[in-house]
Amino acid sequence: MTEKELITAQELAALLKLSVDTIWRYTREQTIPYVEIGSRQYRYHKESVLAALSAGRFAAEDSPPYESKKKLTYEDYARLPEEPGFRYEVIDGVLLRDPSPSVQHQRVSRRLQRILEDYFAEVDPKGEVFNAPLDLTLAEYNVVQPDLFYLPGSRPAQATPIKSVPELVVEVLSPSTNRKDRVLKLNHYQAARVPHYWILDPENCFIETYELRDGHYVSIVRADKGTFTHPGFPGLTFELEALFYQPS
Repeated sequence: MTEKELITAQELAALLKLSVDTIWRYTREQTIPYVEIGSRQYRYHKESVLAALSAGRFAAEDSPPYESKKKLTYEDYARLPEEPGFRYEVIDGVLLRDPSPSVQHQRVSRRLQRILEDYFAEVDPKGEVFNAPLDLTLAEYNVVQPDLFYLPGSRPAQATPIKSVPELVVEVLSPSTNRKDRVLKLNHYQAARVPHYWILDPENCFIETYELRDGHYVSIVRADKGTFTHPGFPGLTFELEALFYQPS
């Protein structure tokens, strides 16, 4: 079998008149044969797939994409094919898929990362600031990819997925992730006892920060202009106008 004989999931979906999501679900469940050409990158041999269908190994598209009767773990998540233009996370065992972030989202995330890296290089030289995509799993049925997170030198990253509890997690809102970041992820980070959780809104240009106190997040700072300072991070200051600046 040569590479020219292989087709993509999109081409196979069009051939079978199914959704691409269904092709990826059947790939994960090994319902149809596939060829792995790289990490989480798959191709298909049309004749082999059609032969499998004729042998009755194929089920009709009768359930939503990625629907599963069991909660997904990191091992299940790690076997999912990559889908260009989307990011996956698992919360409470349920697979969540969101479009890739916008340009402004990435601008704001990149600027804050530089600020945090410079700050923590001074106060905690062995600490590290990471950005997405990088898997963080703090519970059996939760796999998230925070936009930014800081691991202090006392809790270094050992391997992927990262299981060390960050000191700070930052999520930059997108229209598709607003509720997830404000509710699902907030509750997940709170349960995992992440000391600090920040939410940035790049469209409405504000930052809100939470601090864990007695097991619950308490709002500490919410600002949309001027100089940002935080009592939990002495010496960390930056201008919000510069952080949220958007070229015209």
